[in-house]
Amino acid sequence: MSAFATGSAREPGFTVVENASLEGRNTFRVSARAELLIDVHRPEALEQVMTLPYVKSNPVLILGGGSNVLFTRDFPGTVISVTAHGAKVIDDQADSALVRVGAGENWNDFVHWSLAHGFFGLENLVLIPGSVGAAPIQNIGAYGREVREFIATVEAWDCSTSSFVRLDNAACGFGYRDSRFKQTPGRHVITAVEFQLPRSGTLLTSYAGVTDELAAIGAGTTPNTVAEAVARLRTRKLPNPALIGNAGSFFKNPVVTDAIAEALRHAHPALPYWHATEGHTKVSAAWLVEQSGFKGFREGDAGVSEQHALVLVNHGRATGAQLWALAQRVRDGVASRFGILLEPEPNIV
Repeated sequence: MSAFATGSAREPGFTVVENASLEGRNTFRVSARAELLIDVHRPEALEQVMTLPYVKSNPVLILGGGSNVLFTRDFPGTVISVTAHGAKVIDDQADSALVRVGAGENWNDFVHWSLAHGFFGLENLVLIPGSVGAAPIQNIGAYGREVREFIATVEAWDCSTSSFVRLDNAACGFGYRDSRFKQTPGRHVITAVEFQLPRSGTLLTSYAGVTDELAAIGAGTTPNTVAEAVARLRTRKLPNPALIGNAGSFFKNPVVTDAIAEALRHAHPALPYWHATEGHTKVSAAWLVEQSGFKGFREGDAGVSEQHALVLVNHGRATGAQLWALAQRVRDGVASRFGILLEPEPNIV
């Protein structure tokens, strides 16, 4: 295959590389390659990118910061990454502002941008790895907040209609770690996200550990101190992807019926749980994994973190296939002991 005679090319608005390494494009740092890698610097160039013969006739994978994907093999097609970045206020009001952010912007950098500009809401979502464009797909959340609470509009290229679309919050179909974009993988290439960010509001500090961290900081309760408290908790509890390959929490907290939750709590009084929706309860996947004996477990370089039972880690040269095999072993172990089948959070390729 040779889409470009030189093996790579720089076109107006995008860059193409053939037989591209993806090891530096995923936070697990597993070795994988793509037959074609296209970085889109200007969103309007997607119209041209999608008409390239090789792109049209082969599988396409949309890749953000690589913090929510596990490559178990090479990708036999085109990987597209939107690298357009930047944040700006496009509608400034007295109590809130509409902020437009390029899909390629680093999520944590944007959270700090919002704090520096005096906005509320995103402080609990600090230090989540990945890009702004990936945030709506997973409906990222932490410490009581979900990103859907602040998303006004998602702008994307719709591969099914070959046109740009603007989807309001309701049209995004957000759910727990879920969205329309996750349900129809490959259909939308997110190019920008618009956030409605308030200038004041109620800070969520009731999640376990946040109040204690705020007390230790001793500087009052503000968006910045809440962000600092959450960052301290995350740093202490979760392994740093810059130091050891991982993609954060690998399994979702399972949501079960109240009846099943009650039976589990009767048999296991220490099981952490939270109300989810009417008739349903969310239980701690980390607790289930740890009680099944997998915290700190290791098979070669594929392991479960000693810091947090939900995090699978690459201790060195584990392959994606080895990490996926370990994930399935953990899932089967939890199902055997508790009768609950855990769902992975990352996209498994």
